[in-house]
Amino acid sequence: MKYILASASPRRKELLTQAGFQFEVIPSSVKETITKTVPSEIVMELAFQKAEDVFRRYGQKNCVIIGADTIVVYRDEILGKPADQAEAYDMLSMLADRTHQVYTGVSLVISRKGQVHTRTFYESTDVTFCPVSPEDLRAYVKTGDPLDKAGAYGIQGAFAVHVKCIRGDYNNVVGLPVCRLYQELRDEYLSPLSEP
Repeated sequence: MKYILASASPRRKELLTQAGFQFEVIPSSVKETITKTVPSEIVMELAFQKAEDVFRRYGQKNCVIIGADTIVVYRDEILGKPADQAEAYDMLSMLADRTHQVYTGVSLVISRKGQVHTRTFYESTDVTFCPVSPEDLRAYVKTGDPLDKAGAYGIQGAFAVHVKCIRGDYNNVVGLPVCRLYQELRDEYLSPLSEP
């Protein structure tokens, strides 16, 4: 089987590599369309769109396309990537000393023995921040790190010092629940870690 990650995210690439996956990166270029309103359904819908896009353009026999999408949610509000430093500061101020959720949807388009089918799922992780001073927030925002991240922070970077606790899969917050992904592939008898 050939494994293809339908994402340009360096964090997802790093997670798959750390987990021992052998894969190729072919980013999706689909224009994302959201028709759902529930966070878990939104990330699954977007992950499927990405995986299907790459399969339609590059699909072949005996391949697994992995699409993924991550969103940050606080009190039913979806927090995407901030437009600028001011918006990043506002997002982080709102999340400080509170608990929010990170949802990642994963969609697998599996082509095997002339058959094509999909498996789509999601994981949710609760993340709680410590109180964060305005000075610390400004210093972090000035680094530019928040600008390419949903919710304006990366748990694996400098902002980790403000993460009080998480409940759920840490890797899900980074961008890909590799444990769940592996279990889903293993259920399909497609373990990428047991192949030469």
